Amino acid sequence: MGSEINKEAFLELQGRLVETTTKLKQVQMQVRNKEVEKKRAFLTLEELNSLSENTNTYKSVGKAFFLMPMATLAKEQKTKTDECDAALATLQGSKEYLERQMKEVESSFRELLQQSPALARQVMAMSVS
Repeated sequence: MGSEINKEAFLELQGRLVETTTKLKQVQMQVRNKEVEKKRAFLTLEELNSLSENTNTYKSVGKAFFLMPMATLAKEQKTKTDECDAALATLQGSKEYLERQMKEVESSFRELLQQSPALARQVMAMSVS
């Protein structure tokens, strides 16, 4: 009876670990993508700032380019940078939460395996073969 309960708990913890790991990887990927987007916007803004005021600037829209005032393009890039900063802050909070969840699950795994040496032997036998 106790062995079955331990197996169920083990399987539940294993599922939580897989789910948390998947979510953490997704958040890490989103962080990388936002960092790239922010850097691209920042570099574009730097290039726009290095141009003289009377330079013609164009915005790419699909396959077409439209003449736009430099101030408008600079404002768009600054806005994009600010939005990326806000998104990164939110994603960082999510990442920290998921990392805490991972630690809790790992701690629960250790506790379960310490409480049930028979289950620990079965797990070790499964991972060896």
